[in-house]
Amino acid sequence: MVEIKTDASLDAMRVAGRIVAQALTAVRERAAVGVTLRELDLVARAVLTEADAGSPFLGYRPTWAPVPFPAVICASVNDTIVHGIPDDYALRDGDLVSVDCGASTGGWVGDSAVSFTVGRARPEDTRLVDTAFAALDAGIAAAVVGNRVGDIAHAIGRVCRRAGYGIPDGFGGHGVGRTMHEDPGVPNEGRPGRGMPLRHGMVLAIEPMLIASGTDDHYTARDGWAVVTSDGSRAAHAEHTVAITDEGPRILTQL
Repeated sequence: MVEIKTDASLDAMRVAGRIVAQALTAVRERAAVGVTLRELDLVARAVLTEADAGSPFLGYRPTWAPVPFPAVICASVNDTIVHGIPDDYALRDGDLVSVDCGASTGGWVGDSAVSFTVGRARPEDTRLVDTAFAALDAGIAAAVVGNRVGDIAHAIGRVCRRAGYGIPDGFGGHGVGRTMHEDPGVPNEGRPGRGMPLRHGMVLAIEPMLIASGTDDHYTARDGWAVVTSDGSRAAHAEHTVAITDEGPRILTQL
């Protein structure tokens, strides 16, 4: 069931979204060669604590997960696409990092992700990350009243495929509101004009995920959480929580 949010609810979600943006900004500023993923998680925890916000990630356990998620961010490095658990891995020069973060406050949730390189960026990684954000922008531009979920999916997929990148099967965006994952699902590839109509008050997490080699194949790591490219190629992930409004898309997870 899709909950249509009131304008007051959208304003309340904007508060949660701004906290997510602050956490991701702080994490990105802290990320450097030698810094561990666990340290980045502590940075995000400090931002949430300062804002008196909770984490929808910490303790989250969907039916397929062997254990509850133990952190407030997902930190996915190089060939890990999403759901990487922050550990004692120390970042190296040239690493490509994707960080996903959520915040809950006032009964509402925000969810966003960024990808970036640490130290000296390889040109091919810069192109991959830039394309992830271009796909996100395309998806957001299609998130307008009168369109359908398939229009968002098509816009994302077209950018990714034209650049020669893969799109991991079975992963995409979702509704956001009182919980982190709500209806409807938002695929990263699809046919325009199909799917649920977009209405004022719907809120969606739009999140392209790209695989550099062009394959769509992936597997789940032994920890039961991290999703990894099958061929070892690098991946990027970009995400915003976006409200559908009569005035156009409203990005809730930006500073």
